[in-house]
Amino acid sequence: MAVVRGALRVGLYGLGAVGLVAIGLAAAIAVPVTTPAPLASIDEGARAVDRSGMLALSRFQARDGTELAYRRYAPQQNGVREVAIVIHGSAGSSVAVHALAKALAARGVETFAPDIRGHGGSGTRGDIGYRGQLADDFADLVAMVQAARPGAPLVLLGHSSGGGFALRMAGTPAGRAFVRTVLLAPYLGYREPTNRPQSGGWAAPDMPRIIALETLRGFGIACCDQLPVIAFAVPPGSGKYVTSAYSFRLLTGFGPSRDFRTDLATATSPITVMAGAADELMRPENYQSTMGERVRVKLLPGIDHMGIVADPAALSSIVDVVVGTGAGT
Repeated sequence: MAVVRGALRVGLYGLGAVGLVAIGLAAAIAVPVTTPAPLASIDEGARAVDRSGMLALSRFQARDGTELAYRRYAPQQNGVREVAIVIHGSAGSSVAVHALAKALAARGVETFAPDIRGHGGSGTRGDIGYRGQLADDFADLVAMVQAARPGAPLVLLGHSSGGGFALRMAGTPAGRAFVRTVLLAPYLGYREPTNRPQSGGWAAPDMPRIIALETLRGFGIACCDQLPVIAFAVPPGSGKYVTSAYSFRLLTGFGPSRDFRTDLATATSPITVMAGAADELMRPENYQSTMGERVRVKLLPGIDHMGIVADPAALSSIVDVVVGTGAGT
């Protein structure tokens, strides 16, 4: 009987511990996302993007049947063989990289600029359907571009979180289609020395909720992946134009893998990083030491985080690398 009572006591203690863990996880998940104060430099930089000649959105069908949005920029004057795919950064859309896409097209590079699902005109703002969906979408996008321009060498570009995502995609089967990958002020992870704390005030992650949802995922439970877990420092009332917060599954899908080094190790194309020396979200001086000698890094004086996709001098330098005439090619 003593043995039975002891076993019952241990069982009750175990149940109590499980109950406490469950209560703790529930409490952590209940912590709401806090919206940071608007970050003036990003807002002003986004407003400074040249929007003249903005093209209408086109659509392609992803494998789940959703019509995803993109803008297609035909090459001007003498076209070159390269075709570019340009990925925007967090909270934004293809509008944010319009000036870059336009500059590429002006130099003869046909350019496709998608609205990544969860942004702009693609899907539900701030959310996706399942983990891994963005990789599926990317493969579908690449297939669409290859069908439109069969045999053309592809170049992949990505800005900020889109740069981290581009690096991630460069290591996938679809990434083997690219002859060059250009990362513009890429986000490599919040713990990496290339990232300023809280991304310089741009992002406010709900860490209790993130940790709780990661814990549940470890147990195979994905009940709450649709919950928002990070908010961005966008101006009040700007929800019509930008994505102000991400769900857990969108956050884990848009950017690099948990350790960007796994992406870097599997990428097959040459990689160039370009960033402004005055970037207020990243620590550009740390890119080379963090990413290693395989990656060529070019820092542009006087350019900030949004300036890398808006400033005419920065755009010229980027286009030089894409067409193979600039340093870092």
